[in-house]
Amino acid sequence: MKTAPASASPLVREIEEAASFLRARGVGMPVGGIVLGTGLGSLAGALEVKATVPYRDIPHFPVSTVESHAGEWVFGTLAGRPIVVLRGRAHYYEGYTMKQVTFPVRVLRALGASSLLLTGAAGGLNPGYTIGGLCAITDHVNLMGDNPLLGPNDESLGPRFPDMSEPYDRSLLALARRVAGEQGVALAQGVFVGVAGPNLETAAEYRFLRQLGADVISMSIVPETLVAVHGGMRVLAIVVVTDLCDPDRLEPVRIENVVAAAGRATPSLDRLMQGVVAFASRAAGA
Repeated sequence: MKTAPASASPLVREIEEAASFLRARGVGMPVGGIVLGTGLGSLAGALEVKATVPYRDIPHFPVSTVESHAGEWVFGTLAGRPIVVLRGRAHYYEGYTMKQVTFPVRVLRALGASSLLLTGAAGGLNPGYTIGGLCAITDHVNLMGDNPLLGPNDESLGPRFPDMSEPYDRSLLALARRVAGEQGVALAQGVFVGVAGPNLETAAEYRFLRQLGADVISMSIVPETLVAVHGGMRVLAIVVVTDLCDPDRLEPVRIENVVAAAGRATPSLDRLMQGVVAFASRAAGA
């Protein structure tokens, strides 16, 4: 079993312990990982599954307390490529630290993944968006009040000051647009704003965020993106608009409706994600 050197930081040692545990349970070297957010867990069913490991069994792994997150690490092949699908994520608002929230991304990188595809449910700030629509993230604003890169930096994980001029990979965005066009899937593009939660925002806050230029809002995505970019991974993020954040016509939001809206959009999102992976497989000659 591979172990981290004695001089490694505590975080690096924990990452290697988790990675070694997963290797011992049949998880091979993935080319990428896909994180499935609220109500979006069905893509794992498209994999030719080789190993499934509950989060609770993986050393140092955060376990989601949100009912709509299954909490499983699924390794298999999708369109002929070795992929990890994470069915659910932990959130900052659950009481985890940012380093804990992003720990799965660190483990993915340690196993060899070079790309990260993020999904999630989001509120639509852009008045042109509709419930059930898909939005590819082009940039983000971090209003979560924290950052997973704070503290001592381990150069083996990434640079002290990672550049964020292109947090969401332009070539992956172009590929997603191409696949969406070929499949007839409507795919908007927009700026994402990450907030801590767990409460939803007030009408005044939504009005303020619109003025900032944000198109969609949620309580995840940003920390994972920061850590992935820190580690040199390419990121594509696509969210489902599950509620409308119209400050002049604001209505109460129920989590049941959010999950239902995400579920209705799942077939389109699954096709899009599978198409992106399949196209990448052809390009790589897999």
